[in-house]
Amino acid sequence: MLLAIVLFLVGFVLLIKGGDWFVDGAVGIAHRYHIPEILIGATIVSIGTTIPEVMVSSLAAAVGQSQTAYGNAIGSCICNTALIAAITIAAKSSLDVDTRTFKTPVIFFFIAAVFYSVVAYSTGTFSRLIGIILLLIFVVYMTITIRQAFSGKLVMDPEDDEDEEKKESPLWKDILLLVLGAAVIAVGAKLLVDNGKIIAAGLGVPESVIALTFIALGTSLPELVTAITSLVKGHSSLSLGNIVGANLFNLVLVSGMAVTINPFGIPADKLIAGKNASLVVDIPLMFFVMAFMTVPALCTKKLRRYQGIILLIIYAAYVAFQFFF
Repeated sequence: MLLAIVLFLVGFVLLIKGGDWFVDGAVGIAHRYHIPEILIGATIVSIGTTIPEVMVSSLAAAVGQSQTAYGNAIGSCICNTALIAAITIAAKSSLDVDTRTFKTPVIFFFIAAVFYSVVAYSTGTFSRLIGIILLLIFVVYMTITIRQAFSGKLVMDPEDDEDEEKKESPLWKDILLLVLGAAVIAVGAKLLVDNGKIIAAGLGVPESVIALTFIALGTSLPELVTAITSLVKGHSSLSLGNIVGANLFNLVLVSGMAVTINPFGIPADKLIAGKNASLVVDIPLMFFVMAFMTVPALCTKKLRRYQGIILLIIYAAYVAFQFFF
């Protein structure tokens, strides 16, 4: 048990460092070829910070751990919003939000979430066809975002571009960071999945609870690092855009890959009044926290500190519920 906990923590560290290297490499290459920064945040950075979830859920699905594959994606959406974004929001009295960054990923997130929920509540099983459809939504989103970027709707500030050119690193270094980051993430994901199951058994709690909490938090650490770094540098709105994009990718890319590799049903190892806890709590909460964060941002172009505090309280209550009820 002790060894499993140590290896689980090592997996955490490798995911953080690997995600950091992957993002640095991807952003370095993107800036070298003058790809607009808003596109980098909405696509490359979001994909980079979601790579841990993709690796963990895909690996879990491949070895038949459907609870981990499912719980990690939903849990990461909740964690990203009610913990990571909440920290960013609560850190300031108010945040100005660039709705250009928010609008497209928010719309696509709720389209994907509604489709995901219809399948979950109507059949309780995710087939390979559902996985393919989720991946197609991801492709459509990427295509639209890229077209917006290069049609001039999303542009890079020339001064920012000049600053990036001054800090440009060698191409070989960016490629090395990209490849090395992906490899380290893969190793960390395997340690997290293998030892997460051992810890779940040792603690006597369902595997889905570990996935919805510890593993979800671990695979969301790259988003947390990005959020804190962006906050320190004064780019909190870009961080929030990255989180919304990452949540979308959790549903369409993470779940899509896992289901396509190995179809599975919604885990039913935790019940509330005889009903699947995921259908009663997890999915509705995912909708609520995302709506609570994004709807005010789209309507007023601002996020207030009280929203971040409320989201943090909700997340604390959610974690307590998973372990004690």
